[in-house]
Amino acid sequence: MQQIWPEHVALDDQQLERLYTYPDKRRWLAVNYVSSADGAVEVGGRARQLSNPPDQKVLKLGSDLADILLVGATTAMVEEFRGAHPDESTLERRRRHGLRDILPTAVVTTGRSLPADAPVITEAATPTIVITCTAAPVKKQKTWEAAGAELLIVGEDTVDLAAAIEALTDRGLRWIDCEGGPHLFGGLLAAGVVDELRLTISPLLVSGMHERIATGIALEPIDLELASVLAEDDAMLIRYLVRKRLRDL
Repeated sequence: MQQIWPEHVALDDQQLERLYTYPDKRRWLAVNYVSSADGAVEVGGRARQLSNPPDQKVLKLGSDLADILLVGATTAMVEEFRGAHPDESTLERRRRHGLRDILPTAVVTTGRSLPADAPVITEAATPTIVITCTAAPVKKQKTWEAAGAELLIVGEDTVDLAAAIEALTDRGLRWIDCEGGPHLFGGLLAAGVVDELRLTISPLLVSGMHERIATGIALEPIDLELASVLAEDDAMLIRYLVRKRLRDL
């Protein structure tokens, strides 16, 4: 992997791991995304069609080094999330960083888009946390629990994402790796809890009518600080820090 900013240098695996290690803050939320060069976030309805080996490498680092994986229910279903099932390299890395062997997953839903038999619940190796609101049907809540999930209820009619992130942090899950989707990313931005954007620009042009990486209510522009730019196999891997969060931490 070639780092081309802030300095041009080849990175070995250890240097790449250090670059993507979460900072020693009370809490850090990094959002991972891949898009085409013309801004599409999916091909044929799935983001993985845009991914490539360099993207998969940094995506794996994001989850390997995190305390918890955060994802929206629709993304979890479309991308067929089934919880973390660590390979030997992941186990070695997580143990070296003092993390639990199996990364837990937290799924955000108001209740409509997450069935009780979702693979992210039923196939997870450790209980999935379903983050929902009091408006979610009680029957649905009970079926999630019966399927093995833990419930985190924050908010009335909608999920209070700021309260959800605070609750995860209070549980010691302070390094949070978010893998979408766009509505969750937009909601996290509106809640003011995003610290870092890790964006892979895939060397593809797809045109069409596609969502942005963040959607939802309009926000005042949020200033970003460029942290690093890498390149491999014609893909660019960019890390941005959210300036407001840098001042707050």
